[in-house]
Amino acid sequence: MTATGKATQFEYKALHKPNQLIYGLGQTAVITGWTVKQAIAKHLQPEEYAVIGQLYSPTRGINLLIRNLLYNPHVRYLVVLNATKEDNNAGACQCLLDFFRNGFEEGVCDTGLRCWVIRSPIPGYIDLEVKASAIDALRESIKYQETKSISEAVRQVLSYAQEKALAARGLRLDFPMPTVKPTILPGPRYGHRIEGKTIAETWVKIIHRIKTTGTIRPTGYDGQWQELIDLMAIITDEPANFYFPEPNYLPIDRPFLKEYVSQILDDASSREGLKYTYGQRLRSWFDRDQIDQVIQKLIGEIDAASAVMNLWDVKDHEKGGSPCLNHIWLRVVDNELSLTATLRSNDMFAAWPANAMGLRALQQHIRDEIAGRSEYDLKMGPLITISQSAHIYDDTWDNAERLIANQYAAIFNQRSYYDPSGNFLIEVDGKEIVVTHTTPVSGEKIKSNSGEKIKSNSGEVIKSYRGKNPLNLLREICATSPAIQPEHTGYLGIELQKASNSIKNGKAYIQDQ
Repeated sequence: MTATGKATQFEYKALHKPNQLIYGLGQTAVITGWTVKQAIAKHLQPEEYAVIGQLYSPTRGINLLIRNLLYNPHVRYLVVLNATKEDNNAGACQCLLDFFRNGFEEGVCDTGLRCWVIRSPIPGYIDLEVKASAIDALRESIKYQETKSISEAVRQVLSYAQEKALAARGLRLDFPMPTVKPTILPGPRYGHRIEGKTIAETWVKIIHRIKTTGTIRPTGYDGQWQELIDLMAIITDEPANFYFPEPNYLPIDRPFLKEYVSQILDDASSREGLKYTYGQRLRSWFDRDQIDQVIQKLIGEIDAASAVMNLWDVKDHEKGGSPCLNHIWLRVVDNELSLTATLRSNDMFAAWPANAMGLRALQQHIRDEIAGRSEYDLKMGPLITISQSAHIYDDTWDNAERLIANQYAAIFNQRSYYDPSGNFLIEVDGKEIVVTHTTPVSGEKIKSNSGEKIKSNSGEVIKSYRGKNPLNLLREICATSPAIQPEHTGYLGIELQKASNSIKNGKAYIQDQ
């Protein structure tokens, strides 16, 4: 019975993300956006609602929500809590409301797949497998209401609970989702290094690495993810105004980024239903402004190794909902400011580009503040993220595959041949191969036919190697310089074998010819 004595006989069953919902026995679905669902549920009785759930992303969440509603035809009311800055930034609740207000049309999603596109300025998609007639019937048979606060949402749910029970819209409708079975190649599970000039370029490389060798594991919620452990990404040359490819294949755009950066740089007051923002953790959570602390630390001791910001609270073990971003470290070396961030758990497909750009904005802010308050005019160094659990959720595997097919080859073919481990000059002296290892090329570089950049006076001689067996020489070189880039190692193996063959055949050897 409800609080008004009205009997109910409804049961909500979710096909998708069932463990992320709170279930009731009424006819109203409550969408809480970024507000935790328990903040609504604690004010209601189960008989007064059908289901309560959060909605973070319009591109990932609405498709599943629509499928769940089609499977539960007894739901006749919808309350959407669109209340916070985070909701406004993500746009998921607004896109859902636009779906009911404006409908949808056939089009393509951000990765080029045919789908139903919600008529909204915020991108939102529904699988084309879901029949248009079923979606139209759903829109016509559900009464919806947007609310702007927890109290208003609760009042609206209670108001709908007063209504006479309505008949179900029809039969349960189930439209099976397409499944993606990844092909996984052997590779290390722990410890990966990926480098790129921009966040966009590095992101594509990250997705390719995880999709190629990541381990498939069950998540702590629903479904699976593909995961690598301890993935270090290094971004060397992200421009100050950020690089967005054209057309933009990133899961974020400039308006989203503008709002997201404020969640990292700015403090936020405590609000019911919201756990924290990164800015709150950095600015006031521990009764200290940690951003200002590291600025003052570096101004006072520019080469300090203790410019640290921490977001993990020991109470997070007890309360749950702990931040994914845990630790930030800044360092100045050779007048260059680098930032290293550790994330314990990282959704690399949907979240990492925003994480990386937000951290880069923080790095730029700290550099500018140091310049404005002191005589130090630092250069922007690399941004490094260490993602301890670097994963892609199964509901984005298909999108990840298309991203790789559309972008990876072009990015890989634009790679630089510069190797910080140095250059190797190969010659033949009588019956022996001689390899001279020099420091990396600086200034103007010459590109050989192979792509290797070689100049006879390219740098200081570091070490020389001499021998007859090309494989033994290659092993000695790699043992001495284990950080040589893989392609450089392959190139050395080819040239050393050519030098060996020239000795056997009595012919002259010239590198790259």
